Formats: sequence, C-alpha cells, structure tokens
Amino acid sequence: MSSRLKALLYYISARLMLAPIMIWAIATLVFILMRATPGDPIDAILGPRAPEIVKEELRQRVGLAGSWLSQYQRYLYDLCHFNTEKFKFEFSLGKSISSGDKPVWQIIKNFFPATAELAIYALLIALVIGLSVGIFAALRPNTKWDVGGRLFGIVTYSLPLFWVGMILQLIFAVQLGWLPIGTRFPPSLDPPENIIGLYTLDALLKGDWEGFLTSLQYLTLPALSLGIVISGIFERIVRVNLQQTLQSDYVEAARARGIKPMAILFNHALKNAMIPVITILGLTLASMLGGAVLTEVTFSWPGLANRLFEAIVGRDYPVVQGIVIFFAVIVTIVSILVDIVNAWIDPRIRY
Repeated sequence: MSSRLKALLYYISARLMLAPIMIWAIATLVFILMRATPGDPIDAILGPRAPEIVKEELRQRVGLAGSWLSQYQRYLYDLCHFNTEKFKFEFSLGKSISSGDKPVWQIIKNFFPATAELAIYALLIALVIGLSVGIFAALRPNTKWDVGGRLFGIVTYSLPLFWVGMILQLIFAVQLGWLPIGTRFPPSLDPPENIIGLYTLDALLKGDWEGFLTSLQYLTLPALSLGIVISGIFERIVRVNLQQTLQSDYVEAARARGIKPMAILFNHALKNAMIPVITILGLTLASMLGGAVLTEVTFSWPGLANRLFEAIVGRDYPVVQGIVIFFAVIVTIVSILVDIVNAWIDPRIRY
C-alpha cells in the first residue's frame, strides 16, 4: 500500500470519527436554540387558555416536562442508545407534536424526495449556467465578455432568492402563463407511481412521458430560481481558476507543440480548473439546503425544507430537531465524499 493511500485512509478514518461529534454539536445547538427562542409549543397546539392540567399532561407525553437538562438527556437517549435486550443500537428522531404523534422519520421520508428533486435539478441548472459563463469569460480575458462574466457572478450571488422566485412567477406564471406554480403536481391528476419518490424519474422509469413533462413544468420555476442564484458561485470559481490555468507553463508548452486550442482546453486546462468546483460542491449543498427553504416557501413546494419552516413556526421541536440533524448528516457525508473524489482526481493532494 502506497504512502499516499495510507495517508488518505487515515484522513478518511479521522473524518469518520469526527463526524458523530459534529452531528452531536449540531443536535445540541438546535436543542438549545429551539428552547431559547420565545414561545411555548404547548400553547401553540392547545392555545393559551387551555387548562393547565391538560397542558402539563401534553408536556409529559411529548417529553417537554422538567428542566432543560432532563429534556436534553431524554433527547440524546432517544436519538441514539444501545438496546441491551436486542443487542443493537437504536436511533429515533422522536414524534411530531403537531401531527398526531407521527414519527419524524416518516415525515422526512414523505417530504425529502421533493426537496431532493428540487436540489438535483437546481444544481444541474447552476452547473450548466455557471460553467458556461465562466468558461466563456475565461477564454476572453480583459474584454467586455470577461467583465460581463464578473458582473454575472457578483449579481447572481447577491440576488435575494425569494425576490428571484417572485419575479419568475410574475413573468412566466402570471404574465405569460407558460408555467404553473403552487404545488408539485396538478391536484386533479394522479402523480407518477412512487418508485424512488422523484416524480420526473418515476415517470421515466414507467415510460409515462405525460407525467414526466407535467412534473418538469411544475419543477422548472423553483429549480430555475435556485439554480440562477447558485450559478454565480460556480462562474466565479471556474473563471478565475481557468484563467490562471491557461497561463500556466504546461499549457504554454502544449500550445508550442501545436496542440489544438480545444484539445488544450478540455484535456489540460479545464480538468485542473474543475478541481475547486468539485470541492465547492460540498459547500454548495449546504447553501442549497438553506436556499431550498426560501424557494419552497416562495413556490409552496411540498418539500422537507418547507415542512421545516412550518415546524419552526408551529414550535414543533422534534420535527425541527430531526430535520436539522438529517440535513447535518447529509452535509457531513457529502463533504467526506468530495474529499475522496478530490484525492482521486488530483494526485498532488496530500492528507
């Protein structure tokens, strides 16, 4: 086993061991923040005029009775504990307060596919727009196209996401009437048969082209608004790194050997310029999960981020805590995978 592979395995092992600590820190932080903010979830459910004995009974049932320390201990125990009778670890995100004791994990399973579908299409749109503008601007340095690329990156990155969503709705849904808004699929039609939860892919797997096009119509505006805002991140990274790469010695040597410009771009320059893009994908995922909240609320998209917003408004502690922990696990896993892919693509990376 090479020394580089040993170092990589050691780094991955260290990251895997640190991951539970990071998730525990996030779980603790969200526990404290939910209880430090004003408002009582019991009052939100029963109303402030409900009898105190009824409130106390509900607090006992949902685990909100006692001091913060006792609540925290129950919270961590439910989150992860070892069952001595079954000799295995058991994990539980709790039950919703406002949804009739519905398990939080079931809520995540029901709502996450919509968020995942939105994030995948928004990321594809961001990559296509960002890479195209970034490459086009990098190939024409110190020109009006380069200046336009810079302005594009700055403007799109600074645009308020909810404002972009409302403008797109106003133009394409209200004024032109080209695209629908307000849900994920027409209420009058049956959605594609549930296979993996993503309507577009489910429709393709079943050969339902009408369902695919209908799902794509409802998905276009939310994904486009989120993708446009995030595309500025990729444009700036690609433009800067590609311009630096095109000025490097090995690219000049390739030009001197008479290699065609397109071959230099795709076989030499672009491959190295894409390494930071892969790195930023993991960080962008966290931004997309945060941006998905604004996008889903703006478009009434029935995803997990929208459900998180409703749980925050309704003071549903278990749902908020469970969804945040779920997002934290996703970001942790993706960041580790990005490091592995980076090390595989670029042999110069050392750990």
